[in-house]
Amino acid sequence: MTRVLHAGRVEPQSGELRSIVVFLHGYGANGADLLGLAEPLGEHLPDTLFVAPDAPEAIPGYPGGYQWFPIPWIDGSSEEEAERGLNAAAEDLNAFLDALMVDEDVLPEQVVLFGFSQGTMMSLHVAPRREDPVAGIVAFSGRLLNPELLADEVVSRPPVLLIHGDQDDVVPPQSLPQAAGALQEAGWKDVFAHVMKGTAHGIAPDGLSVALAFMRDKLGL
Repeated sequence: MTRVLHAGRVEPQSGELRSIVVFLHGYGANGADLLGLAEPLGEHLPDTLFVAPDAPEAIPGYPGGYQWFPIPWIDGSSEEEAERGLNAAAEDLNAFLDALMVDEDVLPEQVVLFGFSQGTMMSLHVAPRREDPVAGIVAFSGRLLNPELLADEVVSRPPVLLIHGDQDDVVPPQSLPQAAGALQEAGWKDVFAHVMKGTAHGIAPDGLSVALAFMRDKLGL
């Protein structure tokens, strides 16, 4: 049974909706954490609706904090619990995306997934297993889960932009080349990468600029 994801939204600055960016937040945060990016991005994506769902599970001891799935080395959960959580969250996110596209009357090629950390892990796990490719995936500071399964399970290959800080002490910077290699081995043609110099686990201005250019290109602007 899928869980309903509650989402904040920022309407298109032009008043006309032609594309959607879906922000997927990191562990312990919530949708509002990334929704603040809608203002600087919206000036350059005026026909874009920005939507930011909260992950499905509240985290005890994190007021207002949510997780897509448990992380064993943080919360002591088992690998099986983490895998179950990932699969359940993938169902939730797929249902959310399906409903969003119907409600807003857009096609997959008008939708970008913009993930950070655990939200990136969700984006890179869910989008390739969806029948119709989204316009693109912006993948900040995360990693590709279960890379050994990707080649067998891939259904669509949307363009991917991998961005990582070279000083990240939460998700190791080498996660970027590892993800790029696995995507290319699974048949991806459009894989782009940007390293944010001197940046820890976060989103630096140069990374956001590269992400904006990628989104404008893939949305045909």
